[in-house]
Amino acid sequence: MKSIPFSAIERVEVLRDGASSQYGSDAIAGVVNIILKKQTNFTEVSLTSGVTSQGDGFNFGADLNSGFKIAQKGFVNFNLSYLDQNKTNRAGKPGRDGLFGVEANDPQWGDYLKNNPDLGMNIGQPDTKMGALVVNAEYPLSENTTIYAFGDINIRKGTSFALNRTPYWASDPFNLLHDAGTTYTGYHPTFNTDIFDNLGSVGLRTSILGFSSDFSLTTGSNKVDYTVGSTWNPILGANSPTEFNVGGYTFSQFVGNADFSRTFDKVTFGFGTELRKETYEGRAGQEESYVGEGSISFPGLRPSNAFVESRNNVGVYSTLDYDVTDAFLIGGSLRYENYSDFGNNFSWKVNSRYKLNNDITVRASFSTGFRAPALHQIYLSNIQTIVTGDTVANEVTFNNQDPIIVGLGVPKLHAEKSQNISTGITFRAGSNFTASLDFYHIRVNDRVLFTGKIEKDDDDTTTNPIEEILDANNVKSMKFFINAVNTTTKGVDIVLNYKNLQIGDGKLGLSLASNIANIKINGQIATPAILKDNGYDIFDRKEQSRILSARPNTKVLLGANYDLKKATFILNNTYFGEVTWQHAKDPAKDQTFSGKVLTDFGVAYKITNTISANVMVNNLFNVYPDVIDTKGDVVTDLGGRFKYPWEVNQFGFNGTTFTAGLNFKF
Repeated sequence: MKSIPFSAIERVEVLRDGASSQYGSDAIAGVVNIILKKQTNFTEVSLTSGVTSQGDGFNFGADLNSGFKIAQKGFVNFNLSYLDQNKTNRAGKPGRDGLFGVEANDPQWGDYLKNNPDLGMNIGQPDTKMGALVVNAEYPLSENTTIYAFGDINIRKGTSFALNRTPYWASDPFNLLHDAGTTYTGYHPTFNTDIFDNLGSVGLRTSILGFSSDFSLTTGSNKVDYTVGSTWNPILGANSPTEFNVGGYTFSQFVGNADFSRTFDKVTFGFGTELRKETYEGRAGQEESYVGEGSISFPGLRPSNAFVESRNNVGVYSTLDYDVTDAFLIGGSLRYENYSDFGNNFSWKVNSRYKLNNDITVRASFSTGFRAPALHQIYLSNIQTIVTGDTVANEVTFNNQDPIIVGLGVPKLHAEKSQNISTGITFRAGSNFTASLDFYHIRVNDRVLFTGKIEKDDDDTTTNPIEEILDANNVKSMKFFINAVNTTTKGVDIVLNYKNLQIGDGKLGLSLASNIANIKINGQIATPAILKDNGYDIFDRKEQSRILSARPNTKVLLGANYDLKKATFILNNTYFGEVTWQHAKDPAKDQTFSGKVLTDFGVAYKITNTISANVMVNNLFNVYPDVIDTKGDVVTDLGGRFKYPWEVNQFGFNGTTFTAGLNFKF
């Protein structure tokens, strides 16, 4: 989604019903359809810049959207975008490092901790640069035949920061990261990403035997390469680099579609097919990044973990809509999929709509759906440096095909299956007021989860089979993907809009949008027998909270816009409901972060017919999430490095942000 700039988008459509029987995998809860701009009548240039109230996070963006006609009815629309964003930092300031037992008055590190109460950490948005080109084009070959094409290239570079381990000077005896003879200046490993996205599609819309037909070919890929800096590999001693290419991944797809539809009196019939090939590649890092235990903070991907894996799938579908009367419609769809790696799937859907009158419509649907396990979940394997207890150690992710994982009795990944019930009503009063109310109930079985840490138990006198695997691979803990949990999600969406309310010399528009949802886990986690028998919980309370309570179950947006001559005033208030972080083992250490309201205010002014300006203040009242209460567990906030919640997601913690922009249209 992020690879398509906002300035290239005309509008976004949302299908709220489950749609796997029409579109295949990942459409369990609906579909998002992005409609790109087609205009050719003018060129639009937008310049934006912003900064937080704390003076960091400065950003600058520029967008250009333009187009031109081809012959009489064809067009080409293109969009260029650039963004440069600086980092923000909202790290905690403990003044001591409880995670590694370093007190504020420690004789070796005391001066450093006094001068760097945040332990030299950087917690916030990363340094980012982004450039993108989007092209959208169509050319009519005849009255009934049009060729179309779409292309997108997006390049992003980002720099974030790994965990700063305070007592690290002693582990740098060759002064690779610091000047010899100087006082300790902190250990600040960086984690850089280079991302290249590309997507291209070409298609033909025509009429065949009375059927509206659409043929298309689409190819695209996402490539990411990782670099770690300001670190070293201890086994290489004084010869160690301080920056490493640690490898990367590429995911690509090639898709062919053929779709047909035709209306016969009151019946609309459609059918089609899709052929897809997916490829996932893992590239090894440079040798220095993985030799020995590898580069500190993020060891390189080893040649033994490099891979190129692919799969094919074929899907066929059919849809039927029948207008029983002018007011009453019933419909349904069927889809069959065959994946080369995990097998077949059959999904179906029935739906209905009834117009009570010209202003009130009700609808309902029942559907089954599926989500194919991603190639990433099947084949990803790596080693990462993580915090466990009061130390830092390597944690390995074993892929689903690894003999070790197979030996644990972890089954081959298969598709998640769903049942989706949804119903809704829309209401209109005149041309200015609309309302909608939608209910949904989604049950997903065999969800693919990423296990929690599986590590040694507290009994040092015995070694169980799991500990033998950890010792054999010289790692502290391991993780893997597994189909292991069933969930039910229930919720309601309410949307109200009122526009063109005359207030003084201007017109007021009001909107209210809210979502209230609840999710629960059904039954027990499907833990492999060998792990269960040895007392391992593969999805503990903390991991379960990522599903149950890591995101707000309630969100409400109350917005207003007031148009007064050349000016538009915008006021939005968004309520983000509470979220709860659950401790892995001790419920007494759980924390609920209270719901908060964030206010955004902006003004747009039309200077001339071709020039406009806007100013926006996001989070006007500088609202932050609740501060973490560790309740005595130093790992909860990583020794005070994190001040605000980082394992649950409510809203950002950058505080107030000021943004200004200029738009030129010519």
